[in-house]
Amino acid sequence: MLRRLLVAVTLLFAVLTPAAHADPGVLLSARATTVFVGPFPAPVRAWHLLYRSTSATGAPNAVSGTLLVPPTPWLRGGPRPLITYAAGTHGLGDQCAPSSLLARGIENESALLAQALSQGWAVVVTDYEGLGTPGTHTYAVGQSEGRAVLDAARAAVSVPGAGLSPSGPVGVFGYSQGGQAAAWAAELQKSYAPSVNVVGVAAGGVPADLNAVFAANDGGAAFGLILGAATGFAAAYPDVPFTSILNDRGREAVARVSQACTVELGAAAPFAHLKDFVTVPDPIHDSRWQARLTQNELGTTAPSMPVFLYHASLDELIPFSVGTALRDRWQAAGAKVTWQEFPLLEHIGGVSVGGPVAMSWLGTKF
Repeated sequence: MLRRLLVAVTLLFAVLTPAAHADPGVLLSARATTVFVGPFPAPVRAWHLLYRSTSATGAPNAVSGTLLVPPTPWLRGGPRPLITYAAGTHGLGDQCAPSSLLARGIENESALLAQALSQGWAVVVTDYEGLGTPGTHTYAVGQSEGRAVLDAARAAVSVPGAGLSPSGPVGVFGYSQGGQAAAWAAELQKSYAPSVNVVGVAAGGVPADLNAVFAANDGGAAFGLILGAATGFAAAYPDVPFTSILNDRGREAVARVSQACTVELGAAAPFAHLKDFVTVPDPIHDSRWQARLTQNELGTTAPSMPVFLYHASLDELIPFSVGTALRDRWQAAGAKVTWQEFPLLEHIGGVSVGGPVAMSWLGTKF
């Protein structure tokens, strides 16, 4: 036990020390790797990255990811386009990170990655804060996710031999948790990463209002996602009361959730309520919780680039009204929003049908 702790502390020091002295988006390391589609190596050049990013509270951190570049030269004029890809919910365990799943050939978003790569575009996939790196994954915390997405693009263009240009066009893609991350990247780009030439953002199934998403899922079939989000917020914001108010059932559930991947996370506590896991009656309306949830509510800043926003009308996880409200707030603020509703589809159907449409829309911006 002591040996494992010493190894973890050593790794944490090795990762965070260079990050603390680097600017956001600086590439800390890149090593060639192989990614798989099932048992077969994917026909791309690939690098596993570690790069400097910024936490939700503004602290420097180190985030990992994977860069994928088609093997054929880009001959269509100008720099090769880059997609900075924000994956949907993968879970909180390090083994769930997109980089890990790509290396094992079990990444469930491979079809969308392949769609982008088949066009000759490069793709960089962030693992987000704390997923595959020391610390707890700050799941559902948009302020952290959006920065990780933008910094992945900054780091990707620095990879030796990748052939990418810092001035090349960048598209941002994401659905569900990835939609939240992509939408936050859209809002943050102008102030946080103005050098990144983002020409379009495609975001679907966006949990833009986490209070509304909590209300829709408290007592729902996928309540485990709420426990995951609470764990992520507690990791991002030490002032948010969570671990200190858990009861025995809550501590046991959070221990499982903290190591779970997508399916196990969603099914961790079906039809349960948050009040079943805590010792206080209504923690979500604590002023400290509300302050941090408000900081992660989308729609207060108009993206400066065109946005493709889409939502499944029967989404059982992210209410359709949450998507239309974000659309309305952005449009009222002057953003250029292309809106697409996908009727009679639930959450997974929304990305199955809408994801390829959204990726094609990004191609019109290159």
